Amino acid sequence: MNLPNKLTVFRVLLIPVFVIVYLLGWQSQGLRLAAAAIFIVASLTDLLDGKIARKYNLITDFGKFMDPLADKLLVVSALICLIVSGQVYAWIVIIIVAREFIISGFRLIASDNGIVIAANYWGKFKTVFQMLMVIVKVLAFDNVYWALLGDILMWIALALTLISLVTYLLQNAAVLKEQK
Repeated sequence: MNLPNKLTVFRVLLIPVFVIVYLLGWQSQGLRLAAAAIFIVASLTDLLDGKIARKYNLITDFGKFMDPLADKLLVVSALICLIVSGQVYAWIVIIIVAREFIISGFRLIASDNGIVIAANYWGKFKTVFQMLMVIVKVLAFDNVYWALLGDILMWIALALTLISLVTYLLQNAAVLKEQK
């Protein structure tokens, strides 16, 4: 297993650690800081594994499959935790999760037709803003200014989620036409 894939597996292994630390300590500033640090480390592995894989030509089928799945698991797990602590509206998380299911299904249909739908910049922006939102929301519990920044990031992340969904569907509409 190469380094990018090890980083992806490490990110997946950090998810339950983040969830446990956050859920046990969301009312404790120290444990919230620990949870934020865990999430930041996990998020940085996403940046690193892709850069290393591309730079050293270490792209594998495992990485193509697991990297985006690890991102989704990390963000969705954190968002569910933020619902529990009242930091994020459940309906926003439902929209984010629905978008992920729709795009995953869309990619599966495309794959069956021999078409690869690559991530576009809207999807990458969406992921970055979702991760930033989680970090700020975890840190913002008792601070009005951080809470406001977290809310702004939440609305931006929601907008980017919807924009990226529409963009993927419009750019790849031919995939669905081939299913008739």
